[in-house]
Amino acid sequence: MNFSRYILLVLTAAVIVACSTPPSRFGVYQQSDGTIGVHAPKDAKEEEAQDVALAECKKLGKRNVTIIDSRKTINDRFPMTYNYLCR
Repeated sequence: MNFSRYILLVLTAAVIVACSTPPSRFGVYQQSDGTIGVHAPKDAKEEEAQDVALAECKKLGKRNVTIIDSRKTINDRFPMTYNYLCR
């Protein structure tokens, strides 16, 4: 492999890594009843969890979210879980 191909390969790999989407700090899932669950990290506020739920609802073609409930969990990484209804 000549030097120019090596440089091209390294630059391509760098671009792919630089453009990748960072992992979300939130755990988002759709429940079987259609509600959206959001596992929030320790330092997150309820408003941030709502924004994440709204983004997920928009993917489903809905425009608004309404909080159903919130509860503490025993998970150290995600100590709070919020449930939202898409409208």
